[in-house]
Amino acid sequence: MDGSLARLVSDYGYLAVFVGSLLEGESILLLAAYAAHRGYLSLPIVVAVACCGAILGDQIFFFSGRWFGDALLRRVPTLEARAETVNRLLIRFHAGLIIGLRFAYGLRIAGPVVIGMSTLSSRRFLFFNAVGALIWAPLVAGVGFVFGHAMERLFVDFKEFETLGLVGLALLIIVVSGVLRFLPRRVKPRRDAPKP
Repeated sequence: MDGSLARLVSDYGYLAVFVGSLLEGESILLLAAYAAHRGYLSLPIVVAVACCGAILGDQIFFFSGRWFGDALLRRVPTLEARAETVNRLLIRFHAGLIIGLRFAYGLRIAGPVVIGMSTLSSRRFLFFNAVGALIWAPLVAGVGFVFGHAMERLFVDFKEFETLGLVGLALLIIVVSGVLRFLPRRVKPRRDAPKP
């Protein structure tokens, strides 16, 4: 990693992890963990900052649903009937759902908003939100850290290939994100209307 890139990572790495974790922060967390493997950031601090950002971000989205959800339901009347069903399921299975949303790509923002629209208490959401973040951050950071270790094993003189490794990880993240985002959704075949 050249001097300017190393300085950029060390100066803004933790801030980038925090801001990225407020949203869907897997990509930035993977890159930060890779930088931690290279010694530019501290892995425990990266994980702690990612946990804090993830918890705060989901709480913000939860309260957005809590405070503005009624207006959304009024604008989309078809959601109102479904909201009761979702609320019943949520009360029954809230722990697994809240923790699982942390790993559901594309639902990290919408999920807490919808949960905020339910009758689930904010304390329960905070507890399971924190549990999910405490599982998610070390797991994702661990993948980035192991990637750095694998790159080091692959190349004897890793210093020369450091930038290549960072670019490789970034490309891998872009490809996986693109595949997940643009995978064709399975469309159920429509049943023909019964003939009179």
